[in-house]
Amino acid sequence: MTPLRTGGQILVDQLIAHGVEHLFCVPGESYLAVLDALHDARIAVTVCRQEGGAAMMAEAQGKLTGRPGICFVTRGPGATNASAGVHIAHQDSTPLILFVGQVARGALGREAFQELDYCAVFGSMAKWVVQIDDAMRLPELISRAFHAATSGRPGPVVVALPEDMLTEAATVADALHYQVTETHPGAAQMAELAKRLQAAQQPVAILGGSRWSEQAVQEFAAFAQAWQLPVYCSFRRQMLFPATHTCYGGDLGLGANPKLLARIQASDLVLGVGGRLSEVPSQGYELLAIPSPAQPLVHVHADADELGKLYRPRQAIHATPQAFAAALCAVRPQAAVPWQAHAEAAHADYLAWSNPAPIRIPGPLQMGEVMDHLKDVLPASTIFCNGAGNFATWVHRFWPFTTYASQLAPTSGS
Repeated sequence: MTPLRTGGQILVDQLIAHGVEHLFCVPGESYLAVLDALHDARIAVTVCRQEGGAAMMAEAQGKLTGRPGICFVTRGPGATNASAGVHIAHQDSTPLILFVGQVARGALGREAFQELDYCAVFGSMAKWVVQIDDAMRLPELISRAFHAATSGRPGPVVVALPEDMLTEAATVADALHYQVTETHPGAAQMAELAKRLQAAQQPVAILGGSRWSEQAVQEFAAFAQAWQLPVYCSFRRQMLFPATHTCYGGDLGLGANPKLLARIQASDLVLGVGGRLSEVPSQGYELLAIPSPAQPLVHVHADADELGKLYRPRQAIHATPQAFAAALCAVRPQAAVPWQAHAEAAHADYLAWSNPAPIRIPGPLQMGEVMDHLKDVLPASTIFCNGAGNFATWVHRFWPFTTYASQLAPTSGS
């Protein structure tokens, strides 16, 4: 028999049902019933000093694990402080659920103390914003929040919690654990891709976005090896392909290697997997023409709405990077490819570009030498975390990312 529980207890039980083991928060009086329920729950709680930091911690966890990062903040200024983390999750396609306290239901619409319309505040940066006014609907709507945060192109979801709803008692069953939806490419699409590759003379691949995994990275690396395909990583997505791989040609970040850009512009087939080719990797939307690139584009993305949104591809494949990478095992060259020297030259360009020895800056502190030292003393699995600013180019250019989930860097620049 389902017991009578407060809304706060029902909410925490849903988090447990969906596999949440850790959350981040700045405590506030608008969700005290949740804090009470968390006291005896099997969930680790990291209490933060500022809501922006709490949201960014949750976003970082979501980015590294692929599971929704969970954050709780209080209403009004707590929510606006957290908005920076929500924006990062939006632009980085990171699953995140932000729970926000709200004024009591009877005070809504009166501009009560710290009242905000969260649909208006977060509508442009969240995949979904919902206010739960009935404790009976907590399992339903929280389940939907997990689904929305992880499906298609992942992103942030904001859930507003009126404080009197959280103290309301209700009898309702828990939801089942959410299921991540995978979109797989069709056999005909993969056969068409193989034909396009076989007919090309200078193809390249650009990797980006989210919904990757360690296995998917390994599978794509094996595919690139079989085809001797030059591979470039999108802005702050260098963990998607090992820098030591002979097919790696560098990253499309700030101050990208001019030789790298020239190779992409001279290519006769661009395979874009997972990313959107947004402003930074597209070098201010100049690398490929909009809406019709001169280079034939094969675009693979988990969200159908992203396919053709900016660039009209010759072939659009609606699939997650994980599902697409798994299907690549069936895409093998039927004859020797004519561009192996092109791949070798691209990797040689990267090795020369990532050598800090010729780079000298004013003053005694040489950042190139610092990065060289870090290569000697840090393990390959080290997680590098950086924020905004051109200073980050030292890491992007000179650290050889070789391990998945080792790069924590916001594409939003926050």
